[in-house]
Formats: sequence, C-alpha cells, structure tokens
Amino acid sequence: MKNYGFDFPQSLRKTFLYDLEENWYQPLLAARKGMEPSSIKRNNFGQYDMAVNYLSSVLEEAAAVNKVAIYNIDHMAQLKFSGKDAAQLLNRTLAGNISDMKVGSCKYTLLLNENAGVEDDMILMRVDDTTFILVINAGHDITATVEIDGKAHEYIADIDRIMRQKREGEEVIAEDISDELVKVDIQGPLSFKVIKEVYGEDVLKNRNNPEKFMSFFSFNEVVIDGESYYFSRTGYTNRWGWECYIPKAKATEDFKKIVSYALDLGGLLVGLGGRDENRISAGAFGLPLMGQEYTPAQHPINAPLFDAAVDMGKEDFIGKAALVKAFAAGVAKRLNIIVSEGIVSGRGVYLEGKRIGKVSSSINSPNLSLEQRQAIGSKRKNVNEEHGTAAIGLAWLEDKVFAVDAEGKDIVEAEGQPIRIKVEFFREDAEGNPSGSAVLGYITQEGITPATAPKALKNIQNL
Repeated sequence: MKNYGFDFPQSLRKTFLYDLEENWYQPLLAARKGMEPSSIKRNNFGQYDMAVNYLSSVLEEAAAVNKVAIYNIDHMAQLKFSGKDAAQLLNRTLAGNISDMKVGSCKYTLLLNENAGVEDDMILMRVDDTTFILVINAGHDITATVEIDGKAHEYIADIDRIMRQKREGEEVIAEDISDELVKVDIQGPLSFKVIKEVYGEDVLKNRNNPEKFMSFFSFNEVVIDGESYYFSRTGYTNRWGWECYIPKAKATEDFKKIVSYALDLGGLLVGLGGRDENRISAGAFGLPLMGQEYTPAQHPINAPLFDAAVDMGKEDFIGKAALVKAFAAGVAKRLNIIVSEGIVSGRGVYLEGKRIGKVSSSINSPNLSLEQRQAIGSKRKNVNEEHGTAAIGLAWLEDKVFAVDAEGKDIVEAEGQPIRIKVEFFREDAEGNPSGSAVLGYITQEGITPATAPKALKNIQNL
C-alpha cells in the first residue's frame, strides 16, 4: 500500500520563515525595544524547531492579541484532495458533515480512530465541487515507525489514515501542498487593519455578496501578481482574524510587510507560548489542543466545539460506533477552564479533598483581571499585585461540578456574578495519590476574555 506521509525527519525541521525570525525579526524587534538581540527560545513541536517566544516574554506576546498578533503557523500542513469521489471519501472518514459544505466554506472537524479517540483536529476548505484543502496539525504528516526511549512508536499521517479508507474504483487524488504555501495568521481587533494595509480590503470581501465582508468560517482564493493566495476566517484564537496561505514566492516580502505594520500598531510576532495562552483565554470554554486536550485515547464528547466538529446524524464515519456506545452509557467527563495561582500542568484537581479531574493545559496569563486573580484567595504577592499574574488552563473533569437548571444546563452565574468553584491542584505519585502542597484555584465558565471570532466585522473595520 502506498504511503503518502513523510519519513520521520532525522533532525528537527525548520519552517520557511525560520531564517526571517532569526535574522530579520530579532534585530528589528531589538531595535524597536532599544535592547540587544537575544536568542529565540525554541522547542520541538510536531518535529519542527518552533519559537516559544522571541525577544519579548510569553506574557507580553500573549497580550498582543488584544491589538494584533502575528503567528508563524507554517508548521501546519495543507493536504489537497481532488476527484469526483473526494467528497464521498472525506465524508465517511471525517466526523463532520462534508456533503453539505458550500464552495468557499470552511469546516472544523475531527479525524477519529475506531475507539473514537482523536487522531487530529483540522479545518477543511471546499475549493470547488471536487476539490478540498485540509489544514492539519504539525507532525501529522509523518508515516513511520521509530524507536523512542527503547520503544517502537508508530506514526500514521492524516493523509494515509484517510486514503486507506479509499475504496476500489473511487477517483481521489491526494497530495501534500504544504511546500507551495506559507501559513501566517493575523489575529486581534487590528487584524482587519493589517490585512487592508498589506493586501487591500477586496481580499476580505464576501465572495457571494461583494457589498459585504467575509462571513465566519468562509475563505477566499485570490490571485495577486499572478500568485494564488487563500484567506480564511475561522478564528485560530477564538478572536477576530484571518489565516493567510501565502504562495512561497511572495512569503518573504509579505511576511516583512505584515510584521512591520503590526509592530507599528503595537502588535507582536507571537510564539507557541503566547498562542497557548490565546487559545485558552478566549470564551467560556477555551479551545482544545491536539496532544493536550485531544489524544488518541480520549474521545471528544463534552469538549468545546463537539457539536460543530461531529455530526452524529451522519450514517457513518470512523469512530461513530464508539461515540454512540459512549453516549448510551452516559458521558459525564467534560472539559472546563481553570484559574490557578501558578502553573498546574498535569496535576490532579481536588474538590473538598476528592479528586474530580486532571489538568491538561496550564499557562500564566496577562489577561486575568485583578478581581479574577484575587478571587483565588492566594497569599502569593505576585497574584494579588495590580499588575500581577496567575495561570489559566483546561482540565478534564470526571463529572458535572456546576448545579444545573430545569433544562439541564450548567448554572454559571448567581445574581449577575460568575460562579467560581474553589479547588486545589496536587501533584500525584505513581499510585495516583496527591503529594506535596496544594496550588489554589477555581473552576469557572465566565471566560477570561470575550470570544470575538464570529462577531460582525463592523466592530473592527474602522479601527
């Protein structure tokens, strides 16, 4: 059987923008800040050497999304599926309903395994009746068996998981087109201003009604100087913004324009750390991350966006039978935002001495208000200072912790004030028992900052 995925890289891969980050952005940012350039803090993410943060701190970069944040997302891959049976193959493979997608629309969906564990989450764009582009997470383009810490580990690329479902006689062509495009995301209230300055506002027009701008979860294919671009509006951070797929021939020039103008507006290039805070902090539930909240062993029921990503009304798709079984058995486990006086990644969550869940993500945030931090009840000075900080995160909880109303919905407010359920976070030993001292915090559904991605562009188009 033919494999479409790449071999496991012998060394960490570099994005197309890597050298620009090191040799152009770092000196530029240092000059703007009046300081000496320093090394970018980097980490392995999906077998790419990715920036955690640049000269600025993770907290400073995370706050940039409140103006405009630029993300090098070129480690994500784009897969093109075409042919008369492409829609049919994708519809029975992915959890979302592909058949009802209109040309020019985007869909957030999941690739599950037979046990309904999440292998990847992704954005699908319908280019025409027989052509789709699937945008997948870093590292999910590898098909290989490698030895890690003495154990064999199997990687199967998304493109192979999908194409292995192709039936005899079906006409589907699959190709990885990531080398043709460079993905740069522009997020925040001033994102419209940046796109308009660099590309002109016509690239953001509604393809079906040019008198209006793009609707949420749509995209445009635009030819500029003979090169094809894609601009999508799906809210990578749950905030206003666009995902730009720039042809490689134009990527260096465009990236410099985008970043330079963002800096003029008080924005920043934001690394993995800031992006992690951004995806958790917007909205009442935050956004799950593959490998953290989503794993091949964890089904997605009661995760944010489940209803958007999974169509249980479809006749069949990979993992549906396991989801049906889980629903029939009753699913209590759910994902929820937490606030804590410090980072609590991987710790158990305890309510009145009883373990109720485990933290899947945690990071310090500049977006918590003083009132939100003081509600923790911490004795830590930095938490209670006017310009202090605390951590936010996501935790899988084993059951409902909020009371419910007559319709079964969580009661998250009382007398106009958010309900915050005080909890403690403990490290746990090999037997799963709590150890060491507790970190204080609470469970909430108030959100850290508003989710603005689906809100009308009239709110930002004149900023």
